[in-house]
Amino acid sequence: MGLTKQIDFEKEINDIAETCRALGHPARIQIMTLLLIKNNRTCGEIVAVLPLAQSTVSKHLLELKKATLLNVKNIGKKTIYSVNLNKIEVLKKYLSNYISNTVKIEEVDISKLTFIPKNQISMEPKLHLKKYNYQFPHKKNKTD
Repeated sequence: MGLTKQIDFEKEINDIAETCRALGHPARIQIMTLLLIKNNRTCGEIVAVLPLAQSTVSKHLLELKKATLLNVKNIGKKTIYSVNLNKIEVLKKYLSNYISNTVKIEEVDISKLTFIPKNQISMEPKLHLKKYNYQFPHKKNKTD
């Protein structure tokens, strides 16, 4: 077995990565949007709005909960979900800082960029790969 590199990133970077991973599905983004519009919803209230099954919404809520993006309160048999605004603020701060520090596209000098010439880019399918498949003597070739 090969070894993988273990890189220790700062805690804040790991938290941001975990938040982005949790928000990496459109259904989860929609759930977070619903909770930002009106906090303190039950799973049933979210299911009533989204075109997803209750079990699917529950799985997405679990992923958001694992990333600590949601606050969860149990009141009787009901589970109430709300957004953990502290996690959203950390992400907001990071993205604002990232966007303000990146180079604007207008400032890039296109003449200094290097491109691959069109004649070196092949849009043809790689048909030559077929010849490397195993050949079985008892089967006929399609080319014969």
